[in-house]
Amino acid sequence: MPAQQTQWEPRLAGIAGCGVAGVLMAIASVTVVTDPPGRALTGIAAVGLILFAGASWRARPKLAITPAGLAIRGWFRTQVLQHSDIKIIRITEFRRYGRTVRLLEVETADERLVLFSRWDLGTSPLEVLDALTAAGYAGRQQP
Repeated sequence: MPAQQTQWEPRLAGIAGCGVAGVLMAIASVTVVTDPPGRALTGIAAVGLILFAGASWRARPKLAITPAGLAIRGWFRTQVLQHSDIKIIRITEFRRYGRTVRLLEVETADERLVLFSRWDLGTSPLEVLDALTAAGYAGRQQP
């Protein structure tokens, strides 16, 4: 049986795709788009995609099981949660645009809520919940 995965992050291909799309939009805004409002909007979209790709790259891995605890990495800082810091970990499921969307929710003891989508984790949130349960982080609810 293979070892259980202990860290999750956005897929490299997705991050690279956002970065490449941003660069292509930047080139198009300078060379192809001729009207000033269109050039400005295309340029803003290009900068947004490039910044999103850079921030997604920097925030890898988004979630990791470490010896110190459950590490949650954001764009600016990393937070490490101990077992006692976690109130509940669960899956939220809802329908959106004709398909089912699942989010992994981590609720802390101090009433903060951290949400992870499939983009953030690079895999199904259900698989991550299974790994967290096997590691002893999920499956119990604290008062």
